[in-house]
Order: sequence, then structure tokens, then C-alpha cells
Amino acid sequence: MTQALAGKYALIVGMANANSIAYGVAKALKDQGVQLAITYQTERTKDFIAPLLEELEPAIVLKCNVQEEGDLEAVFAQIQQSWGRLDIGVHSIAFALKDDLHGRVVDSSAAGFALAMDVSCHSFIRMAKLAEPLMNQGGTLLTMSYLGAEKVVQNYGVMGPVKAALEASVRYLANELGSIKIRVHAVSPGPIMTRAASGIPEFNALLSQASQHAPMRELVDIDDVGAAAAFLCSDGAKRLTGSTFYVDGGMNIIA
Repeated sequence: MTQALAGKYALIVGMANANSIAYGVAKALKDQGVQLAITYQTERTKDFIAPLLEELEPAIVLKCNVQEEGDLEAVFAQIQQSWGRLDIGVHSIAFALKDDLHGRVVDSSAAGFALAMDVSCHSFIRMAKLAEPLMNQGGTLLTMSYLGAEKVVQNYGVMGPVKAALEASVRYLANELGSIKIRVHAVSPGPIMTRAASGIPEFNALLSQASQHAPMRELVDIDDVGAAAAFLCSDGAKRLTGSTFYVDGGMNIIA
């Protein structure tokens, strides 16, 4: 099999278990010949992903909690030391306090809103800033969004505005980094039962709606997202940047 991305280096942030979108992306990139750096949030998370690390054989494995000062910087320092460059960065993390996620946006606390924005959006901006000097030959930055950024999705709460900010940030980063051949995209999958999704009330209803009303009448999975991400990192997408790339069976076109 031809490995279209052979010799590339990728950082994957946000892999929590075998259901993680980040795992689907990591598998797809490895299959295309990419060498991986993978982070984990806590030692407990590392225990959960230990079998996946054996499978993926990453060259770099480091703790990275984006809320802890210096963690993200340490990851990029290790990449600089080990590889001297980075070709692909994948940001697949999001968080909101339970009350802000389950409640009305109008009731969200300032502290909770700021926390959700910092972890779910601004951490991607920080990641892009750290990646910029390591992508002096160009590269691709990907983050994960959801349809709730564009349309009201019941029970998505404060994450709707936060993901909207993330998608807007993608467009601005794409504009600012495009002249040095760094492409930036948000990938917007349909509903997938990940650990993060388990915190959304009545998530099974979203799965049912997607399978019944999406034009393709079927759910997507982490491997579908991985395949799309690998394409966006390939030369076939070298003139694409700044997009929200839907992998949802067409659900985004339905009123």
C-alpha cells in the first residue's frame, strides 16, 4: 500500500481511550507512514491508552494537560529536540463544567465559560503558535468541532458558542499562517459515542436522529474521521485551508 504521508511527523493531543476521535486519526496517519507523538492528560489516562500506544508505536509519549502551565510548551520542546520539525498537529480536546454543559447558555458562569473557552478553543491557538516555528516547510493543523457550532443542538449548552469561536479561530489562523504554507481546518464529525459525548444529556437521541435523518442514513465512526483527517494532511488537499470539513453523512445540510 502506498503511504502518502511517509516521513511526516504528527502530534496527536486528546486521545483518551479506544473510542476517541484522536485514536481514529492516529490510526489513519500511522497507516499512511506518519511518525507519531501522542500526549495523555493524566497518569490514569495513560493507563487507559496503554494498549493503544503499543499498537501505534509513537516515538514520543508525554503528559499534556493544557490547563497546567508549561505542559504544552514541554511537548513542543521535546518535538524540537527529537525531530526538529512538525508536519501535522491534531487538537482533539474539549471540556466544559457539567452545569454549563447541561444548563442554559444564558445561565453559564463567567468562570465556566472562560474555562470551556480556554481548554476547547484557546489551547488550539496556543498549539498553533508553538507549531509555527516547527512547520517552516509547511504543515497542517486540525481541530475537532461539531454542528452545534453552527446550529442550536439541544443539550449542547455552552459548547455551542465555544465551538463557534473555535471555527472562527480556524479561519483567522488559516489566514495568518497561509503564507508560510500552514493549512488549518476544523473537522466536524457527526455524533460519535466518545467519552466527551457521554457527558451530553440524551446523546442517544442525537445518534438516532443522525441515523434516521442524515442523507446517507448511517452514523459515522472514528475511522471515517481518521480517513478525512489523513486526506486533509495530504498533498491532495494542499490548496485547501480554513474550512469546517463535515464528516457527518450530510447531516449539516438538513434543516
